[in-house]
Amino acid sequence: MSNFEIITPDLPESVADATVVTWHKKVGDMVKRDEILVEIETDKVVLEVPAQSDGVLETIIEAEGATVVSKQLLGKLSALAVAGGVTKETVATQEPTPADRYNANLTSEPVGADSVSPGVRRLLAEHELSAEAIKGSGVGGRITREDVEKVIAQQVHNESNKETEPTFIVGHREEKRVPMTRLRKRIAERLLEAKNNTAMLTTFNEVDMAPIMTLRKTYGEKFEKQHGTRLGFMSFYIKAVVEALKRYPEVNASIDGDDIIYHNYFDISIAVSTPRGLVTPVLRNCDKLSMAEIEKEIKALVDKGRDGKLTVEDLTGGNFTITNGGVFGSLMSTPIINPPQSAILGMHAIKDRPVAVNGEVVIRPMMYLALSYDHRLIDGRESVGFLVTIKDLLEDPTRLLLEI
Repeated sequence: MSNFEIITPDLPESVADATVVTWHKKVGDMVKRDEILVEIETDKVVLEVPAQSDGVLETIIEAEGATVVSKQLLGKLSALAVAGGVTKETVATQEPTPADRYNANLTSEPVGADSVSPGVRRLLAEHELSAEAIKGSGVGGRITREDVEKVIAQQVHNESNKETEPTFIVGHREEKRVPMTRLRKRIAERLLEAKNNTAMLTTFNEVDMAPIMTLRKTYGEKFEKQHGTRLGFMSFYIKAVVEALKRYPEVNASIDGDDIIYHNYFDISIAVSTPRGLVTPVLRNCDKLSMAEIEKEIKALVDKGRDGKLTVEDLTGGNFTITNGGVFGSLMSTPIINPPQSAILGMHAIKDRPVAVNGEVVIRPMMYLALSYDHRLIDGRESVGFLVTIKDLLEDPTRLLLEI
């Protein structure tokens, strides 16, 4: 029987160490090749470490919460012995291995629709699930680990999509102290960095969303049939931002020491809320993407963020950020710049409000825009002109197609 070392993967150049977040297996558990054994969290992404072979988890060297570096030994995996490769005499003189103990437990169980393996039983207990509530996909209706993991994943997804309110018990005062995740600590550092190292101001405007809403209502169904993705608001926002960045290159620039770096490409960071916190994956070369391509790439990034699959490359770069607090109901906010970028655009909830049109008061679907910018690089004229350009393009979306 051979052993395989479980090693920390190579960390990105800018990351010195990482934290062991979750061991998905316990010592003695059976493991299939390419099954995820452990997750390692950096201040940017979560890295998954898969099994190199079928076998049994023999040893965990670095427990959850441990700080590790690249190529550090995390644990050991014992490959299962091939049938016939071990003699009776050898078995009689050897201590039973975790695989032997596992197989003994497995064969001692009754085989049938209601039988559950020790590993699956342990997983059910950890998540307080009932075997009766899960439909097994294994032989004879047997519940497999994959069946349980699907139920757990669905529960996590449901919890992340519903609002949670604190529960207060009369007569009880409780506190819970938990350490910050690496991502949350990094977010805190970046926010303080932005507040302390930039001369940040925010300018506001509002936009009448009726033309875009009419376009979506008229062509939304045909768009989805033709392109296989729904027509959202974000593709309009990004197209408008790209055109405005072309007209105001200072907003697409950044400060590096005493130099100003002007970018001749348009990589837009999109603020995405994930179970681990707010992240800003990058949509690259937006000026070369169609609206359908933009919608598809945004959906892919959102799905990767929700599932914890974003890579360092997904989060690296970006010249300008769009954050849409309107999806959570925000009416107005002052977004904070994402350094080294020089500006960020906040979109908000669309609300019916009375406005004056041609001397008459009418009800229109209105949305506030907020542009936070670094006043060291961007003057008031550029910031206001940039925001007015976005307003004009969104209120007359035909100009987005004509680029006028």
